[in-house]
Amino acid sequence: MLTLLPAWALIGAGHGEAAAILPVLAGAAALMAVSWMDDRRSLGAAPRFLAQAAAVALGLAALPDGAPVFQGLLPLWADRLLAAVGWLWFVNLFNFMDGIDGLAGSETATIGAGTALVALLAGLDPVLAPYGLAAAGAALGFLMWNWHPAKLFMGDVGSVPLGFTLGWLLLTLAALGQWPAALLIPAYFLADATITLLRRLAEGKKIWQAHREHFYQKATQRGRSHAQVVRLVLVLNIILAALAAASVVVGWTALVPGAAAVILLLALLARPVQVEA
Repeated sequence: MLTLLPAWALIGAGHGEAAAILPVLAGAAALMAVSWMDDRRSLGAAPRFLAQAAAVALGLAALPDGAPVFQGLLPLWADRLLAAVGWLWFVNLFNFMDGIDGLAGSETATIGAGTALVALLAGLDPVLAPYGLAAAGAALGFLMWNWHPAKLFMGDVGSVPLGFTLGWLLLTLAALGQWPAALLIPAYFLADATITLLRRLAEGKKIWQAHREHFYQKATQRGRSHAQVVRLVLVLNIILAALAAASVVVGWTALVPGAAAVILLLALLARPVQVEA
């Protein structure tokens, strides 16, 4: 985050959009401060959620003016409200998915690079691709220290504001008409976190409590190393990024093979590793 935020500030200023990106930078900085305090001494769920809600409310001002995220299917006020709920969920699911060495950093790199690729292919706002590349570069630098066995960990001070900034990138893609790409690029994180949440709800468990029930966590419990799991996710993410690029031309059709690829990986992660005697 100490690399990403200054980089985005410089990119925004260089493209004459410093004021436009300021709400995202301010929201991310505030979440860094709150999350740092939470890492040091637990603040409880309510203060964390209120800080996230405030950051998202501020960040909505940085979405493209007048461009509905849901492509005109809802009145603008409902569009922004639903976008805020989705953004809040993404902030939290990104935090939930930061549970093994290299996973969240790898996801950041692929979301950043995937966003940049789609932005270039679709001819979107020219500042969007540099934002994505800066996120990917910051993540790759972090992965030098975070790859298994990790010497440095992200903590909430990294994962919460990172989920916030990446959520803005993806919502911006959607608002600019690239909805299939905005769903495909983070599809593994979306699927693993959401399915796990729904399963825990169905089992009557307290969903706000820490746990180790995500697919990627169970895969490590069943014999795969952190690096093996992350490599599998990276292969999937490359496929999803390619499908996101294809969606610029073929649209929603690209979601079908993307969903199939995610389901196949989740099924693979759920299987025990066969150990030879």
